[in-house]
Amino acid sequence: MGPGHTYMTAEADDLFHEDCPKVSRVLARLGDKWTVLIVVLLRERAFRFNEIKRAVRGISQQMLTRTLRNLERDGLVSRTIYPTSPPQVEYALTELGRSLSRPVLALGEWAKANLHAIDEAQARFDRENGK
Repeated sequence: MGPGHTYMTAEADDLFHEDCPKVSRVLARLGDKWTVLIVVLLRERAFRFNEIKRAVRGISQQMLTRTLRNLERDGLVSRTIYPTSPPQVEYALTELGRSLSRPVLALGEWAKANLHAIDEAQARFDRENGK
């Protein structure tokens, strides 16, 4: 093997296969903090738009609308409109969304469990690099 060649596991090699651009787009969506928070919230039950907005602190109405539309387009969230006056809309995870919620929740639990270690690493890095 020539210089610069890296050895990858079969799993890593699979990620860098010809589908890499598609995988990258999916991971970019899933790596968005609003997507993660909404998916975790919708694990509990279906929510109306304003309930989601109140529960997900800091999200703007525009960003919530955009995120829900993207999740719906990706098949992760379903949108149900009830014929009331005014119409009520509920959002819920689809089966695909439920399957995503498990690893997303695990990642969130990992982040919570390691916050202290990450804070320490950042402080050490900043001290050593004059920040």
